[in-house]
Amino acid sequence: MAEEQSQASAPIDDPTAEYGEVREEERLDWPRLQAYLREHEVPGADSAMEVLQFRGGSSNLTYLLRFADGHQWVVRRPPFGPLPPSAHDMAREYRVLSRMWQGFAPAPRAILLCEDPSIIGAVFFVMERREGVVIKNRQPLPAGLEAKPETFRRISESLIDTLADLHAVDYEKIGLGGLGRPEGFFQRQITGWIGRWEKAKTREVPLMEKLGTWFLEHMPPAQKPTLLHNDFYLHNVMFAAGDSGKVVGVFDWEMSTLGDPMIDLGLTMGYWRHADDPPELIALSQGHAHTTAPGFLKREQMLERYARRSGRDVSMADYYRAWANWKTATVVEQIYARYARGQTSDPRFANMGEWAPVLARQAARVVAKFGFRE
Repeated sequence: MAEEQSQASAPIDDPTAEYGEVREEERLDWPRLQAYLREHEVPGADSAMEVLQFRGGSSNLTYLLRFADGHQWVVRRPPFGPLPPSAHDMAREYRVLSRMWQGFAPAPRAILLCEDPSIIGAVFFVMERREGVVIKNRQPLPAGLEAKPETFRRISESLIDTLADLHAVDYEKIGLGGLGRPEGFFQRQITGWIGRWEKAKTREVPLMEKLGTWFLEHMPPAQKPTLLHNDFYLHNVMFAAGDSGKVVGVFDWEMSTLGDPMIDLGLTMGYWRHADDPPELIALSQGHAHTTAPGFLKREQMLERYARRSGRDVSMADYYRAWANWKTATVVEQIYARYARGQTSDPRFANMGEWAPVLARQAARVVAKFGFRE
């Protein structure tokens, strides 16, 4: 039984690669991990193991394990350093992915959960690997993607169709009926993110507080609950190589729950950019605002397509889009705070300090149509 581990030769700092060498500060106890996998009879674990780290993402750490017998598995664990309460819930993500594949094919199947932090320093789980094309956030389009309007149109259509299909899953049938508490969920989201902002902020942004209060006071009536991914956007989706009209993977399920499907739709649209959006908003994509290219559907077209496929009312989608911008402002502030406090050295986070005000201003612009005034 081999104990040999090796590292990939791809550069650590190449963000365009799918994966590469593990960052020095994010290496784990590989022999202990392999022994645990072997003990739990994970296929391939008896052969030599190579460890690589997936690029992209700014939250959980994701590693690729390649075994000499040909098996490949993915390991996910939380980032290092102090973490917000209830964030980076590996057990929750495992629970979802161990069942979701039965009703939603793009969800990779999780096969093993480890709740013993002595193995690699945190709770982690193992899931199957999916292969295809991922459009990474703030990175050039992948080399294998044909950059033409027809490709981008098909990406847009398959993305929004996949979201509608997720919301059609019978969550009771696949054993996820107890995943969340839909009643009052959105109100808890708003109040929760108000509190997270207060804990994470590195300077005062009065508009953030004002928006939080306004969202709380102007909540639309909730629609019938569905399964929510709760972070569904272009860069968490994998498309089939050579067929941009087919989604073969949806990732990052740690925040999935049950609730109003408009929350997911708003989040998806909150990340979607138009060429005529404010320059400061487009600038957050650091030169790679992919959906501004000809061929990508406009937000209005995406909403219409979702409405046709799902039969749902999308008239308040802009409220949820603005809320998503406001929530994302806190997410990036949490990431930047980790960098500012020396809990991570990832250089991608160094310029996030000014992102929250930009996202807050965008949220305010969007909900001005509903009567919000700065």
